[in-house]
Amino acid sequence: MAERKKLSLIVITKNEEANLRECLESAEGLPDEIVIVDDESTDRTREIAREFTDKIYSRKMDLEGRHRNWAASRATHDWVLWMDADERMTPELKEEIRQTLSQSNANIAAYWIPRKNYLGKRWLKHGGWYAAHIKLYDRRLTRWREVVHDVVHPGIDIAEGYSGKELKKPLIHYNFKNIEDFIQKVNRHSTFEAVKWHLQGKRITLWHGLWKAFDRFWKRYVYKMGFLDGLEGFVAAFLSGFYQFAAYCKFREIRKEGIYLDRVAPSPDTKEQPIQPSVPL
Repeated sequence: MAERKKLSLIVITKNEEANLRECLESAEGLPDEIVIVDDESTDRTREIAREFTDKIYSRKMDLEGRHRNWAASRATHDWVLWMDADERMTPELKEEIRQTLSQSNANIAAYWIPRKNYLGKRWLKHGGWYAAHIKLYDRRLTRWREVVHDVVHPGIDIAEGYSGKELKKPLIHYNFKNIEDFIQKVNRHSTFEAVKWHLQGKRITLWHGLWKAFDRFWKRYVYKMGFLDGLEGFVAAFLSGFYQFAAYCKFREIRKEGIYLDRVAPSPDTKEQPIQPSVPL
C-alpha cells in the first residue's frame, strides 16, 4: 500500500462556539493540519479554534464558492477534507479515509461522503436526507464555482480526465437542533434561493411556486418514504416544501420591491474556465 497522502482539514465558521470543539475532537488523529476560516464571529469560536490549530483566518463571506476556494488556498496539503462545525467524524469514516488516501487512485480527484442528518435526536433516515456531499478532494484538480448566482450551494468542477467517487461510511450531521432551528434555516436559505433565482433571470409564477412546494413535500414524505421517520419525517418534509414556497414569495418581493439583494455581497460574475491540472494526467 502506498504512503498515505497528507491531509488538511478545513472548517468554515460563523459563531460556532457550541459546535466547534466536538467537531474538531471527532476528527482528532486524522488530519495533518487544521485550517479555520472564520466569518467575523462574535462569540468564542476563534478562542476554541486556537486550542487545535494556529492556522486561523478571518474572512467575510461573499460568494460561497469563492470563500471555499480562498480557504482551500490556505491549506498546506493538496488533499483537503471539509467539515461543517455541526458535523462529527466517526472512527469508521476516519479509517476509510486513511485507506482511501493510502491507495493509488490516479484518476480520482474527489470523494463524496454520505451524511446522517438529524432533527433533534432523530436520524432522518428516509425522505432523501441521507445523501452524499463532496467533502474530500485534491485542491489542484477541483474547485468550487464562483459564478455570481451561486449564492448558496455552489457547484464544483473537476479537471478534465479526472472523476469522483463515493465513500461508504457517513458523517454525522446535527443539521437541525430542533424545530425552531429548522425554521430559522428555512427562512435564511429560502432568501438565498430567491436571490439565486433572480440573478439567474428565472421566470417563476405563483403556480410554479405552489407546484415546487407540493412536489418537494410529496417526494420527501411519500416517494422517498419520509413517513417512516414518524412526526420528524413529516415536519422535515413539510418544512422542506414550505422552503420552496417561501423562496417563491421572496422572489416575488425581489422583483417588485428589490429587497433582500443586500444580503449578498456584490461581486462581479466570474466566467467558468476549465481547470488546468497541476499534476500530470
